[in-house]
Amino acid sequence: MSDPAPAADPTDTHREWTEPLSLRVRHLTRYHYNDIVRDSFNEARLQPFSDPTQTCVQFDLNITPHAAVRDYPDVFNNHVHYFDIIAPHQDLAVEAISLVNTHPDLRGPVPADNHPDALKNLPATEDHFSYLHSSAYVSLEVEIWRAAIDALTEDPITDLWKATLTMGAYIHSNFTYSPQLTTVNTKPTDVLRLRKGVCQDFAHLLLGMCRSRDIPARYVSGYFHNPNKTPGEIEASHAWIEVYLPGYGWKGYDPTHDRIPDTRYIKLAVGADYGDIRPLSGNFRGKGTREMIVEVHIDRV
Repeated sequence: MSDPAPAADPTDTHREWTEPLSLRVRHLTRYHYNDIVRDSFNEARLQPFSDPTQTCVQFDLNITPHAAVRDYPDVFNNHVHYFDIIAPHQDLAVEAISLVNTHPDLRGPVPADNHPDALKNLPATEDHFSYLHSSAYVSLEVEIWRAAIDALTEDPITDLWKATLTMGAYIHSNFTYSPQLTTVNTKPTDVLRLRKGVCQDFAHLLLGMCRSRDIPARYVSGYFHNPNKTPGEIEASHAWIEVYLPGYGWKGYDPTHDRIPDTRYIKLAVGADYGDIRPLSGNFRGKGTREMIVEVHIDRV
């Protein structure tokens, strides 16, 4: 089982928010099976990161039927919570409640010089090597490489960060946000053909474009808080990317909104693509089909 593809509403002001925020997130996923199921084995990646842009102050995971939870870091250093429900059941609810303080990046702005040559001398202990190649949802077909060439105004690239912003702006300007048109399995080449998609599609496409130009890039799952939402409005998961800048580290960029993530963003998990960061994933035994409802509420506290 897994949560659906992220699809945040891009209708929002473009200005950057620098005000520190304290945000409470309630992410509730309900499953109902039309027949008895059992032996349900699951992983949740719902605990926010603590990094230079945010601090996870509190996290609680509530599971119904009750299940013991074991937590551990995965290969990408995401927080993973494993639980299993062996007994027969027809309903499963997973509620994650987080309190996160967001703030402007403690590292300051990106340095002016990010020449690609700096990637050549990095030690093997750096974690960017896994994000230079094809992955399950991001294959590097020639069409992706051509899209990167079309977007860029210089070749060869002289600045990793400026090239990322240029390719991201190209996606934002030439593609239309269109829910219900794509699925979690939509390929970046299909997005190129359709010129439409949601945040997951634009993130996957930009990952491919960056990697095709030898820029280490990884997928980010999380939330975008809309301060102008109506009371009780249900929000959604969101997706963007991060690129690796030698001497600085991983820096985020959101192609859906064409901006650097600010204090309205909350980062949950990172990976090579969506397959590595599914908020909920698992398997069960039984013939029943399932219905799933996901609710995300983000409130300022």
